[in-house]
Formats: sequence, C-alpha cells, structure tokens
Amino acid sequence: MRTLSVIVPVYNEQATVDELVRRVLAARLPASLRLELILVDDCSTDASWDRLQAIARQPARDDARIRLFHQERNRGKGAAIRRGFAEAAGDILLIQDADLEYDPADYSRLLEPILAGRADVVYGSRFAGRRTDRLAHYLGNRMLTALSNAMTGLRLTDMETCYKVFTRRVVSRLSIVSDRFEVEPELTAKVARAGWRVLEVPISYAGRTYSEGKKITWVDGIRAVLTILRFRLLP
Repeated sequence: MRTLSVIVPVYNEQATVDELVRRVLAARLPASLRLELILVDDCSTDASWDRLQAIARQPARDDARIRLFHQERNRGKGAAIRRGFAEAAGDILLIQDADLEYDPADYSRLLEPILAGRADVVYGSRFAGRRTDRLAHYLGNRMLTALSNAMTGLRLTDMETCYKVFTRRVVSRLSIVSDRFEVEPELTAKVARAGWRVLEVPISYAGRTYSEGKKITWVDGIRAVLTILRFRLLP
C-alpha cells in the first residue's frame, strides 16, 4: 500500500482542531492508500497542544497513524509545513489547514490526478467550486494569483489555496525557506521552475472571519507580492 501524509500546521486552533481531525479520519480514501496524519503545533498559546495530545491518545481508524510535533517557538505556517515535510513518510503529501475552511471530503478529488499519473502536483481551487468568503479576500487572492501566473507561466485560478498535494518525488526536491504565509507563492514558484505537471481541481470553501480566528492580513499580502518577485528575479 501507498501512504498519504496529511500535514496540518496548527496555531491557536483549539476550537476547531478536534472536528478537523475527525473529518480527516472520516475522509474516504482509495483502498490503495493508508493515512498518516502529521499535526505540527506552532507553539500555540491556547489549549491546542493539549487538545492534540488528547486526540493522539484516542484510537484512530485501523489504516491511520497520528503523529504529533511541537515547535519550540512560533515560526509560522511555512516553518510548520517544512517540519511536516521533513517528518512525513508518505508517498503523497497533502497540506491541510487546522481550521474548518477546507473540507477533507474533497481528498478523493484532489488525489485522483496523481493516482492516475496525470499530475505531479494538484491545487484545490476555491474559485472553481462553492465558496463563501469576504470580497476583500477574494480580490486579494485573484490579484496575487494573476501576478504569480505572470511570473511563473502557470495558469492557476487560486495560487493561495491551502490545498496543495505533492508526490514524494516533488517534495524531495523542494527546499522551503519561507517561514510564514509567503510559503504559498514560494511553493508555486519552485514547482513551476522545476517543470512539474500541475493540475487544479475544484473544491468547496467556507471562509471564516477575523472574529472566528482568521489570521492572514494585508501585511501577508505585501509579503506574498515580494516573494513572487523574489523567486522570479533571483536565481
């Protein structure tokens, strides 16, 4: 059997992490895949780490393995993904946020192009599926995606999506340097530069508000622009 490693960066998500893990474990996977769930706590200041340890003590489904990792200081989403990639044993690696904006019920759709041998990397596009989020976030994402496409030559509709799936071969050749949200354009730039086959599939999306715990801000948008230009202009 092959293994799917689901990488989950966690930072102050005590309200959602239990339900998120339940949904990941309930996701329908092809019979040829077993599940490895890697939860990387990014030095949360709420009860997230306690919740993760409690989750790990509970029985999971027979074909699933849960592994926990704790960052000694808060470093950001990119650093947590880098840690997860380093620890993962899977043949396919999928990034999952710890909130409930993205639905693990979409896993089968995300995995199909890779399992069929049609793609090395798959992005889940929020703009091709059912979505609910604020206009400002929608416009910001569209602008960043357009700039990224201009710099990389790709034709994506949603560069900033959390749902990115990679084969082990791709991940073994990626060297991530971004620590925070700018990891999204960095991954896209490096995948494009290496010439990997990238496909998008539609996903559902339920955006949350800042009062509900959303963390990305306009500052991260500026960092994303600088990152897109950096990886286009520098060797």
